[in-house]
Amino acid sequence: MGVFVFLPLILPLTALPIARLAEQHLHPRTAARLLTGLAAILGLCSTLCLVLLGVVGTAQIPGNPLPDAWADPEVRAAVPYDEEVGTASIAALLAVLLAAAAVCWRHRRVESGARRALAALPGSAEVVVLPDEVPYAYAVPGRPGRIAVSTGMLACLDEDERGALIAHERAHLSGRHHRYLLLVRLAAAVNPFLRPLREAVAFSAERWADEEAAQAVGDRRLTARAVGRAALAGPSAVPVGLTGFAAPGPVPRRIAALLAPGPGLRGWPPAHSRTGLAALVAAVGTTVSAVSALNACAALLLVLHVVPMNPLG
Repeated sequence: MGVFVFLPLILPLTALPIARLAEQHLHPRTAARLLTGLAAILGLCSTLCLVLLGVVGTAQIPGNPLPDAWADPEVRAAVPYDEEVGTASIAALLAVLLAAAAVCWRHRRVESGARRALAALPGSAEVVVLPDEVPYAYAVPGRPGRIAVSTGMLACLDEDERGALIAHERAHLSGRHHRYLLLVRLAAAVNPFLRPLREAVAFSAERWADEEAAQAVGDRRLTARAVGRAALAGPSAVPVGLTGFAAPGPVPRRIAALLAPGPGLRGWPPAHSRTGLAALVAAVGTTVSAVSALNACAALLLVLHVVPMNPLG
């Protein structure tokens, strides 16, 4: 195991450059998928690292599930042992699990509450108009997914802009953007170094829906105008955890992107570009993190398998 077991805790730093460059140089669909994949793997590996450090470092505490022979000097010579590091890892792991549980609970509570609220209204149309002067619009995932729009939001937009709004929310539902957002929120909860990826994916999901809406209505400027008017109408009332038409922002960057030519790059960026180099660094960091975590797991499992077969002392 050695020092390599600590690498997954810091290797998320290798993904920070691509988090900053992805929104500028990648298609938002590519950016959202790439960054979510990196965040999920890096978050899982760092959590596994804390588990391994906790197991190894606290093996001598009474009541632990490991064999008694684990404390033998010969075993300790093969596997690093530091009770203080192990105890700190246990505390960090508990904090991580509580943070992840809080994210899941909040996500489920918001989605369930939104679905119940819409189900209580008459009819089963995809688009539900809520009698509320506060302007907002958001997508509620489910089977089927539905779109909630307030009368206040509809009053802010003309007929064509309303079409862009509905197309935007449909893109959130068809792209299952809520899953990307949940994964990166969990990853950021287990490792603070991954928070920039959470923000980048949230922005990329909105940009992804913007591009889908612009394609659906056939007018990028119209979509940009709809986004701008919705943002100027007032503060968003979208429940935290759901994707909304004018949130999260920053809205000016979304409008600027819509007023520019559409993104053409949909795959891996060229290796000679800054974005390609940043993506390569992130891929290498993620690979090293996964290999380090798997190597540490294999070493621990091997010792646990061998010790009972060869009891020492």
